[in-house]
Amino acid sequence: MILGKVIGNVVSTMKLSIYEGYKILIVQPINNREEPQGKTFLALDTVQAGVGDIVLIIDEGNSSRLIMNNKTAPVRTMIVGIVDSIN
Repeated sequence: MILGKVIGNVVSTMKLSIYEGYKILIVQPINNREEPQGKTFLALDTVQAGVGDIVLIIDEGNSSRLIMNNKTAPVRTMIVGIVDSIN
């Protein structure tokens, strides 16, 4: 799992039907002190996260496809949790 911060939304007028109902968010990976770590990436949102939220991300295609309940979905990275606090 990756810890990240949502920094933006992606708006798409056309997308595959498999992505219907999912927001696409821009995520900045962070460390446990909430400092940026690495490059930003896109992730499908499954938990109604928004800009500024700290989130848990999976970056593994099979796990993402299981969540979508679709064995052939072209997806790799999904937001699967919103973090309340980091200790």
